[in-house]
Amino acid sequence: MSTASIRRRPATPQGESAALWALWVVFVAAIFVTYTRIDPSELYHVSRDGPAGGASRVLVETNFPIAMFAVATALIAMDALGPRWWWLGAPTIAACAVMAWPGVVDDGDLDARLVNVVPALGVAGAVVLTVAASRRSGFDAAPRQPFDPVRIGLSALVIFFSLPWIFAVAGVNLPEVGFITAREITGSDGEINPAVHLGDHHGFNGALLLIAAIWLSRVQLGSPTMRRLTRGYLSLLGAYGAVNFVQDLTHEQLYKRDWVTWRIPNASKPTLTPVWLVIFALAIAAHALITREARVAEDASRPD
Repeated sequence: MSTASIRRRPATPQGESAALWALWVVFVAAIFVTYTRIDPSELYHVSRDGPAGGASRVLVETNFPIAMFAVATALIAMDALGPRWWWLGAPTIAACAVMAWPGVVDDGDLDARLVNVVPALGVAGAVVLTVAASRRSGFDAAPRQPFDPVRIGLSALVIFFSLPWIFAVAGVNLPEVGFITAREITGSDGEINPAVHLGDHHGFNGALLLIAAIWLSRVQLGSPTMRRLTRGYLSLLGAYGAVNFVQDLTHEQLYKRDWVTWRIPNASKPTLTPVWLVIFALAIAAHALITREARVAEDASRPD
């Protein structure tokens, strides 16, 4: 066996990463247009208008939630690129992690600040890593996985319940669809008020992170170390996304309409609260499922 073949990295598929990056591009474009054309008073905790307002909100979006997604794609890309690329991989992940520092993303003030440039640079680095890895491994998706039907069904369910947020990101209110709606009726005179404000919602961010974790978990990495690290991160990312998705969904569709009187606590920031124990428990369960799927796929690929 030649030295070149020994050093060759496994062809870690980058198709899932590339497809999800394309989804984020559409999301960011919609954010820019909506926050450019709509008055800040109709949005959530922003004060800038016009193109400056749109660019400001896009910069904050690169911090949360996109930087969280970017870390996962950076890990997957590094598995294809190998140790020599850690000169970019390490600062990319470190820059993305700055978004978790208290105050970098303040949901009470979502106007961009200078510090938001740091995670945005991390996101740019993750894009570069994905492109470089794709040049080496191609844009093919991972082979069919045992749990793919579950992925399709769960993603479809998440997208359906996210419809009010999808329309809100586009800057319009969703008419009532089944029992989900962007409006609530309040007051004895039947006055209609929005239950879902225009613009972005952390519940939709959670939905996007959940979908990203679901589909990135299809990729089987070559390096055992990178495999364990990526599975752990994707498990936590999916659990975090799921809890934030459900929390905001039930708040807007059930609590605001007086169908329930108790709210799931906000879980967008790490805290020593029971809701974060739920996130960690879900992450452990997700990790077990991802590991189980890999074993089933490995057994199926073995010759009889």
